[in-house]
Amino acid sequence: MQELDIAFIGTGADPETQDNEGFAMAYRHGSAYDRLDNCTPVGAADIVLENAAAFADYFGIPDDGVYEDYEAMLEERQPDVVSICTPPHTHADIVVDCTEVDSVQAIHCEKPIARSWADCERMVQAADDAGVNLTFNHQRRFGKPYREAKALLDDGEIGELVRLEMAAPNIYDYGSHSVDLCNYFNGEGSAEWVIGQLDYSTEDKWFGVHNENQTLASWEYENGVEALASTGDLGGNLVNCHNRLVGTDGVIEIGYGFPNGTVGEEVLRIKRDGDGEWESIDTDDEGLHGLDSAEYGRLYIDRAIEDIVTALVEGNTSELNAQNALDATEIIFAVWESSRVHGRIDLPLDIEDNPLDAMIESGELTPEPADD
Repeated sequence: MQELDIAFIGTGADPETQDNEGFAMAYRHGSAYDRLDNCTPVGAADIVLENAAAFADYFGIPDDGVYEDYEAMLEERQPDVVSICTPPHTHADIVVDCTEVDSVQAIHCEKPIARSWADCERMVQAADDAGVNLTFNHQRRFGKPYREAKALLDDGEIGELVRLEMAAPNIYDYGSHSVDLCNYFNGEGSAEWVIGQLDYSTEDKWFGVHNENQTLASWEYENGVEALASTGDLGGNLVNCHNRLVGTDGVIEIGYGFPNGTVGEEVLRIKRDGDGEWESIDTDDEGLHGLDSAEYGRLYIDRAIEDIVTALVEGNTSELNAQNALDATEIIFAVWESSRVHGRIDLPLDIEDNPLDAMIESGELTPEPADD
């Protein structure tokens, strides 16, 4: 099996810290590569050198593999694969820089893709031009609740898919997973149009990027399947389910009660037309994020990293490929653009900026500072 040297950009600080400044995702990436016999960590870079040194010590990277400057690391370590776990607004420049390194064959980047639509397209185009496998960490699609739901759908258990519904705390950060899952359930189909409205009254930044407080949005795919998204502390109650698949002959629900209710042991359930009760589907204790939410998706990240490494070695395309991530992100930015122009947005998206940022900068949105 092909041996791969792995480098990490943005190691983060304490791996036990989980908040809107960071989840130390590099440690979760590192643990996933560590499970694979053909992956060797060779470099770690972070703008806080002590963070990179602590990460290197944790994963057995030699002292000469510790860097403050990621460009120096790329030049000197010549990695085959790079994992990027920095904030979204830094992703584009780092990804483009990585594509210019001859040794780099694959880049696995944390989501969301980038802060502006132009940057999203720029980094995906750079990877395509360089022949580099660019993937994004939408790891939830590897969780058993989602895989089993897709299998039930594909087996015709609820007839033909008619509508997809999702709830999330926000549409951009957490919601990038949820929109990606909608696309996954619909066979990676492309959306034709998007319409949405948002509220942003109280500042809510995740990893330095604004996220709206509440969204109501819908879109339609080219195959006629419709989608509905509701987000926020209040808006999420409309769908009241992490993901819902509505078919001609029944309904599948994942995480009923999400995001504001209590998601019980019945993470996945199905109700076929004519059934008197819901049928619970066994997911081997796998939940919305993995076996243990404290691990924040580690099991699913393990599977995601294995998928991108296997795809590289075997010359295949990972499910987490850049085009799939770009399709989900286009819907998200189109939701914000629809709110900005107060109308439906026909795709492909024809903007360059971040509509939410633009509305804040123009004074159209004036969120109050968040409480400390």
